[in-house]
Amino acid sequence: MCDPVTLTTLAVVSGGAQYIGQRRMARQQARYQARASEMERQRAMQEQSAMRMRQAQEQEAANRELADVSLKSREALAKTRTSAGESGVSGASVEMLLDDYTRQEAAYRIGITRQRELQDVQTGLALTDAGYRTQMRQIDINRPINKPSFLTAAASTALNAASAYATGQQIQQGKTSTG
Repeated sequence: MCDPVTLTTLAVVSGGAQYIGQRRMARQQARYQARASEMERQRAMQEQSAMRMRQAQEQEAANRELADVSLKSREALAKTRTSAGESGVSGASVEMLLDDYTRQEAAYRIGITRQRELQDVQTGLALTDAGYRTQMRQIDINRPINKPSFLTAAASTALNAASAYATGQQIQQGKTSTG
């Protein structure tokens, strides 16, 4: 069992099996990385869609609020004009009151518009941050795969085979000199 040819054959078979196993592991790792990368891409798209959806909902809410303010302002202006007309009041005081309502509406509109601008900036920053996080995850997922080299495996197997042959020779020489 310890003859040089048997030990050499075992070393060659072992080296071949290691190479095949390493190749199989590299292929499995590549498949895993491709799947994980695709899953991360889908996750990132979903995250961005959710952010855009929230942004659209906020815009719609702001538009409704602006429309509601505009309606209330028109109603307040109409009531004021009607009340002033019915009570026989006119002139600068009525105009000042109407101007005040208009000024309040404009200030409110500016506030809502500014708030929307800030929310849009926040959404833009969140999208940029999400993009960076996705890039970092992709880098982490797609680390280089150690692919076995046939030449390295063959050289290592040859060295192991030579060592096994030499060991077998020494064992045989030890048996013949003692036996």
